[in-house]
Formats: sequence, structure tokens, C-alpha cells
Amino acid sequence: MKTLKNFSYQHVLVLGLAKSGTAAAELLLDSGVKVTINDLKADPESEAVKSLEKKGATIITGAHPLSALDGVDLMVKNPGIPYENPLVEEAVQQKIPVVTEVELAGKLHDGSLIGVTGSNGKTTTTTLIHKMIEADQKPVAVAGNIGEVSCEVARSTTSDETMVVELSSFQLLGTETFRPNVAVWLNLYEAHLDYHHTLENYHDAKAKLIANQTEEDVLVYNADDDKIIRYLQDAKAKLVPFSLKQQGEGAWADEEFIYFQEDPIMKRADIRLVGPQNLQNILAAVAAVKVSGISDQAIEEVLTTFRGVDHRLQFITEKQGRYFYNDSKATNILATSYALRSFQKPVILLAGGLDRGNTFEALEPYLEGVKAMVLFGETADLLAESAERAGIANIRKVDTMKEAVDAAFEISSEKDVILLSPACASWDQYKTFEERGNMFIEAVHKLK
Repeated sequence: MKTLKNFSYQHVLVLGLAKSGTAAAELLLDSGVKVTINDLKADPESEAVKSLEKKGATIITGAHPLSALDGVDLMVKNPGIPYENPLVEEAVQQKIPVVTEVELAGKLHDGSLIGVTGSNGKTTTTTLIHKMIEADQKPVAVAGNIGEVSCEVARSTTSDETMVVELSSFQLLGTETFRPNVAVWLNLYEAHLDYHHTLENYHDAKAKLIANQTEEDVLVYNADDDKIIRYLQDAKAKLVPFSLKQQGEGAWADEEFIYFQEDPIMKRADIRLVGPQNLQNILAAVAAVKVSGISDQAIEEVLTTFRGVDHRLQFITEKQGRYFYNDSKATNILATSYALRSFQKPVILLAGGLDRGNTFEALEPYLEGVKAMVLFGETADLLAESAERAGIANIRKVDTMKEAVDAAFEISSEKDVILLSPACASWDQYKTFEERGNMFIEAVHKLK
């Protein structure tokens, strides 16, 4: 297992354990760095805490005392911890760098690195890139927001291995020197304003993906997204676009084929994934792997077999002529609008969740094919107002996912699509979007 070499910091505070904090702490301890760990809720008698203590970590639980920063010259923060945390604020005041474990992964991995970010489509695109490289029988590892801690994965990668990393704005905000050889920027939309507070802060956090790239690197970007285009003036990397609207120097599509530059890769009719958002993800992945030297054959092999990622426009089952789709990962308006554009049949939309301070007027133009809405969570009333303005007469409000599925089935007809695509985060009622999606699946299978 690799460790950090020529690491310039002597004493690191790891703020927050969970998977990322534990992996970062273990890496730092194995690298001979002095480590203090602070976690508000960790059980001091747990096996994980005891194991880190045995390795030499000082562990503080139950509070966030400012004394935890004594002698510290770097903070590695769990991405989900807000910058309003008193220890983070004090670290910033003391000019102590605050990073996430992704920064450590960038220092550790010495092979090619592909970084993927965007407001939507990150996991699907990251998965496609990983599978395409793998299908070409090239060494590849996948990590990041997709579920595997980057600095843990990087400990076992080799110099000839490509590492594909899915990157959230939370992770990118905590980077200083992180540099992907190929950066993939999918889209830019309003999201996570409860964390970043302003749209500009959120966009700037995403832009850190390209901050350290040089002329030797590549930026694969969405040529159809004006919000991304305005950041290109600061890009130093070679620009490779992808587009649903225009032919270009990168990846694009017409009605029959997908292309890279002038070369047709494969027929669109043979692609298994549905929906315009997935075509965008496919083009981004194609551009990323083509600049990485991957064959058309490997790309076609993946696109003719890959059915999608769980909770992302995932087909569940057909019951009495109704088609059930789980799109629980649709945690913002853009993702739900993409889902709605994927179906020609009448749709019954299940939506709602955490109130992050935004309204839903931007969703209204996409509700034309929606025959009914079943709403839940903190945003149920706001979504109902948008549904009424869009002319939807059948609107139900419920408290639980089982009630939502039962109500949707009751008001549905044969050939209808019953779609969970919440347009909101899940944290008002569920720990994760996966839990929300699994509750939907369970309720669907229990329908009588």
C-alpha cells in the first residue's frame, strides 16, 4: 500500500470520520504524519476509533473544541461538514489549509487521472468511462463520490493505471493542487445552495476541477451549457467539446449515429440507455475515453449492454400495464426535467423532499406530459403550486412512499409511466437517495 511521500505537513486534524475521514486518517498515520481526529458523534469505544488510537491518532469526540487545532498545519474535512462549523471557521481564520481527502488522492496517484463533475449525470458518466476503459482491457480504478474513497483507492493504483474519480462540489471545494489529466464537466445548474449559499459559490466550487490543469491536460466540456462556457476563458487545457446540438471537434450525435470528431462510433438505435440526459452522459464519456486512446469496439461493447445505474432512471417492473421507474437520484429540477423528457407515455410523477430554498417554476415547462402528481416531503406545497400553474388537475399529497405508490397506482391507467423523480434531496425523510429509491422499489413490489 502506497503512502504519501515528501508530504509538507507535520500535524493534520481530520474533521469527521465516516468512510472518507477514516481512510484519510489511516493514510496519514501510515505516512508518518501526526494525526488528531475530531468527530462529534463517534463512539469512543467503537472498534474503528480504538483501531485509529492504536495507530497513534489522538481522538476527540462529543464536541468541537478549538483546542483541537493546537499545532495543526492542515485540516482534512469530511466533504459534508459545512464551512460554518466552528473548527473550520477557526482554521480559515488561522490560515490553516482546509482540504478534503480528494486532495490527498491527487498527491498519491501517479498514473493518469480522469475527474468527472457536473450537477447531474456524474455517476452514470463515471461508470461509463470506467467500463469503457475496462472493456479495452486497460488497467483502471474508480473512486470518489461514486462510493469508493479516493485516497483509499489511490493507495493501490499503479503508474500505468487510469483512475476515474467522480467529484462533487463539496469535494472540489476542498482542493488546492488536485489536477486531473482529463477533466469532464457535464453541466452546471442550481444545486446545494444550502451548503454553498450562493449560485456563484457553487459554480466556483465546480470550476476548481480545472484550476490546476495545464496545456498538457484535456478539458471535456458541455458545449451546450452557457454557464460552463464562461469559465473556459480561464482554462489552460486542450478543449474537447461534446454537444447534443452541434457537430464539433469532440463528441456529438445526429439522428442515426454518435460520433467523435468526423468518425461515427456506433448507431444510436443500438444504445441501451434511454433519455436525452443519458445521451449527454454518453457523449461526455466517449470524448473522455477517445482522448485516452480507447477503441471504438470497447465503447460499442459497453453502450450495447449497459442498462444504467441504480436509482437513475432505473426501470423496476411492469404491473397491470403500468411501467415503474426509479429516478431517486434526481435531486434537483434539471435531473427531473431530463427524466420527464425521456417518456412519450402519460406520466404520473412522484416528487418532493428537502426544502433548499428554491422554487419550481423552472420545472413547469416539462410537466406537459404529466397527467397527475403525487407529492411528499417539505416541498410538497411548493410543487403543488407549480403543478396547478402547469394545468395539472390531479394532485395528491401524501406522507410516506408507500402512500405515494398506492396513490399513483390508484389514479393510473394502462400504459402509464409511474415515475419517482423527486427534484429534491432526500434528507427531510431519508438518510440517502438510495434509501428513498429502495423504499419506492419495495412499495412497488408490494402492490396488489
